[in-house]
Amino acid sequence: MPDSSYTRRWSPTGEIEYATRTDGTRLRYLKTGSGPPLVLLHTVRTQLDHFQLVIPTVEHAFTAYAVDFPGMGWSDIEPGANYSEPALRRAVVELVEALNLTDVTLGGESMGATVALAAATELRGRVQAVVAFNLYDYPQGVGRANRVAASYIGSSRAPVIGPVVARTENKPVLGVVLRGGLVDGSKLPGHYLSELRRVGRRRGYPRVAREVYRNVDSMVAARAVYSRISAPVTVVYGDRDWSHPHERQANLALLRGSRSISLPGTGHFAALERPDRVAEILLDSHRG
Repeated sequence: MPDSSYTRRWSPTGEIEYATRTDGTRLRYLKTGSGPPLVLLHTVRTQLDHFQLVIPTVEHAFTAYAVDFPGMGWSDIEPGANYSEPALRRAVVELVEALNLTDVTLGGESMGATVALAAATELRGRVQAVVAFNLYDYPQGVGRANRVAASYIGSSRAPVIGPVVARTENKPVLGVVLRGGLVDGSKLPGHYLSELRRVGRRRGYPRVAREVYRNVDSMVAARAVYSRISAPVTVVYGDRDWSHPHERQANLALLRGSRSISLPGTGHFAALERPDRVAEILLDSHRG
């Protein structure tokens, strides 16, 4: 059963809701703050709590909606569900439309950044800005984090042994993989890692994680829609992000007129490593 006790620790007054999708499954989201809507989309192998250090700094200016992607966090797990970028995009579009949100700022990191950009192409008239941190739209994906990640993620994707490997995830392995997205590994809180492993023990979750890892090509393919975005876009990369410089430049060329920001001394998980700067950029996007 869904258990938001961890989220309650850092957001005791936020509203934890479940939006029912057209297929009958539910998406968990946290609603907190006041002001125009800010929809926050998390990274690979995390959940809405990824933004726990950012939300308290922006909730005075936004009504923040932090969302668990389908099957992730404490959203419903549907056997056999699709976890490609278009499927995740559809979930975000459904949520924004179901809540009838307008004047929306879409903010996402990693996978969430790529999905936010793609969703903006289907939410014309509702989205006023997109802020994309460390886009996840290149080959290998999280396998670039470090050698352990390359081995573990590569094995998880394999057609025969992949399901077995995905079920072997444990706290030490997950910690090594996720710290590969940080310049300073101490920025991954131990309590958060424990929560991620608690979610990882949900029935059906190993398949969810494996399918997300396997669908990195669909994230790469999402680049084809970037040029269709009509809302102002801010692209933010940590200078130690997993993406390569030529990949970042290629995206900026597709996102013509976008604002580009580099975060020094920052890896792939800016919301954990530089939450103050992430919050500042989100606030500036609405003022702009």
